Amino acid sequence: MRILVFNAGSSSLKFGVFEVTAGATVNTARHCLKGSFERFGPQGCRLTLNGMAQDAAPTGLGEAARAVPDLLRGAGVSELDAIGHRVAHGGSKYTGPALLDDAIVGQLQGLIPLAPLHNPANLDAIALARNVWPDLPQWAVFDTSFHLTNPARATTYAVPDAWRAAGLRRFGFHGTSHKYVAQRAAEALDQPLRSLRIISLHLGNGASACAISRGESLDSSMGMTPLEGLVMGTRSGDVDPGLFGFLSREMGLDIAAIETALYSESGLKGLTGVSDMRDVEARAAEGDAAAQLAINIYAYRARKYIGAYAAAMGGLDALVFTGGIGENSPSMRRRICDGLDFLGIRLDHDRNQAVDLTGRAAPQIQAYGARVNVLVTETAEQLMIAREVAEAMAARKPACMTIPVAVSARHVHLSRASVDALFGPGYELTPDKPLRQQGHWAARERVTLHGPKGEIAQVAILGPLRPRTQIEISRTDGFALGLDAPVRQSGDLDGSAHVRLIGPAGYQDTDGLIVAARHIHMNSADARATGVADGDIVQVTLEDSGRGLTFSGVLVRVSDAAFTEMHIDTDEANAAGIRGASAGEIRLVCTMQTV
Repeated sequence: MRILVFNAGSSSLKFGVFEVTAGATVNTARHCLKGSFERFGPQGCRLTLNGMAQDAAPTGLGEAARAVPDLLRGAGVSELDAIGHRVAHGGSKYTGPALLDDAIVGQLQGLIPLAPLHNPANLDAIALARNVWPDLPQWAVFDTSFHLTNPARATTYAVPDAWRAAGLRRFGFHGTSHKYVAQRAAEALDQPLRSLRIISLHLGNGASACAISRGESLDSSMGMTPLEGLVMGTRSGDVDPGLFGFLSREMGLDIAAIETALYSESGLKGLTGVSDMRDVEARAAEGDAAAQLAINIYAYRARKYIGAYAAAMGGLDALVFTGGIGENSPSMRRRICDGLDFLGIRLDHDRNQAVDLTGRAAPQIQAYGARVNVLVTETAEQLMIAREVAEAMAARKPACMTIPVAVSARHVHLSRASVDALFGPGYELTPDKPLRQQGHWAARERVTLHGPKGEIAQVAILGPLRPRTQIEISRTDGFALGLDAPVRQSGDLDGSAHVRLIGPAGYQDTDGLIVAARHIHMNSADARATGVADGDIVQVTLEDSGRGLTFSGVLVRVSDAAFTEMHIDTDEANAAGIRGASAGEIRLVCTMQTV
C-alpha cells in the first residue's frame, strides 16, 4: 500500500511516500520519497529531498504545501493509495485515524483555538491535498489520540466545574512520535512493550515528555494546548498562570498579546533571541551567558519530568531520546542524564558520542551495567502515520457477537505461601462452587483486606492456587482501604500496590493489589467465528440493558478452554446501570498489534 504523508508542523513541512504492509513490525516499510521544508524566512527556506539539501522559494507552510505535487511528479511518484495527515489536536473524540470528509474537517477547524500554531497548518495541507487528489481516501492521524488512555488524575485540572464542563482538560501531543518511539524501543530491547515502563523525550522546536506504562500513555508534559511542559523553541512551557493577571496590571498587556508572546516569543527565543538549539549551543560555547542559562534551564526542566514520571510509573526501564535535539545533541543528552544515577540512569561517554541512526536504528547509550536502558532513535512520525493509515484501511469489518457480561466483585487469588500464612501451614482451601471458566472455583474460606484507612471483610478466594498472590478490587474499594491500586491486566503485578491480608491463622503483607482492567475471555471457536484474535482490543456496547454504555479498550484473551464472557468490576457495572446478569454486543473497532 503506497501512502503519501503530510506532517505540517509549527515551523516545518515534512512529507514522504511509504510502501507499507498492514500488520508489519513498526520498523518495516519502504521509504520511497522523503522531503522537508525548514527554516522559513523572507528569502525562502531550506528544501531537503531524499537527503539532498537546497535553497527553495517558499516563505511559509502554505507555499511549501503547494509545491509538493510538482516535487512528487519530478520524483516519478504517481500511483498513491491514500494520503495521511498529521493533525495536532483531535480533542477527546478521535481515538484513532479518521477518514476525512467535510464534516470532520469542520470539527477540526473548531479545535484551532486549542492548537493555533499547528491545526491551521495541518488544515491547509488537508485542503490542498483534497483539492489535488479528490478521489483518494485521506486520513487524519492525531497527536492527541495516543494520550487518551491517560487517567483522569493526569488529565483533570483543579479548576471550577463549569470550566471543566466547557472542555478544559489536559490532552497531550506528539502522540504519534511517542507511540512510535515506545514500539521501536521495545523492538530494540527485544522485550514486550506491555512489560516496559518508558519515558520518551521528544526534543525539538516543539518538545514534550511522555510516560508510557506497559504500552499505554500514562501522562504527557503538554496539556490542553501544546504550550505546557518543557521549554521549546519559541514556546515557554510551564509558567505560573498568575502571570496573566500580573502582566495585565503591570504592563497593560491583554490576553491575546500575552498568549501570542508565550507561543511565539518565549522558550529559547525568549531567553536568547534565537529559537534553534544549534545556534544556542554555538553561542554558549563562545561564552554567551544568556545561551548558557537557556541550556541549563532546558536540561533542568527535562530532568524534572524524568524524575516525576519515574515516580508516577513506579520505576523506569528505558529512557528514549528523539526529535532534532534528542537525536543530534550528545551534550544535551548528557546534561539531562547527569545526576540521575539514583534512578539507575548512567550514560557511556563513547556510546553517547557515536550515535548512528542509519536505517532507523535505536542504539543504546547507557553505561554497561546501568539499570535503565537509554536509547536514541529517529522519531519517524511520518512512518507511524503511514502505518496507522494502512492499518485503518486494512481493518476487518466490524464483527458483532452477543456475549454475557459478568460483574467481578472483589476477590483474591492466593499462592501456596499466602495460604500457609493466612490459614496455617499445609492448609487446603475448600472448593465451594465452580465458576464458568473451566477449572476455576470459589472457595468456602474468606479473607479480610486491611489498609491504612479501613478494611474489607469476607472477601472471596478464587482457586486454583497461583504462583503469585493477586488481589482484585474496584477503584471505590481502593478509597475505602486508603490505597491506590493500579489498573492492570491479570498477572501484571510488578509495581502493584501492597495490602495486608488477614486470615484466621495470621496475616500477610503482600503486593499484587490491582484494579483489573476490563477484558473478555473468549473460546477459540468463538474467536474464529467473530474474527478476533488473542490480544485484539475491542469495544462492547450494552444497548438493551442498563444505560446503554459502550466500553472501549477491552482486551480479548483467547484460549481453547475459555468460556466466552466479559469481566467488569462493580464500579463499571454501576456506571452502566447493570443489575444482575447482562449481555453486550462486541464490536471489533480496530486490529491492534499485540504488544
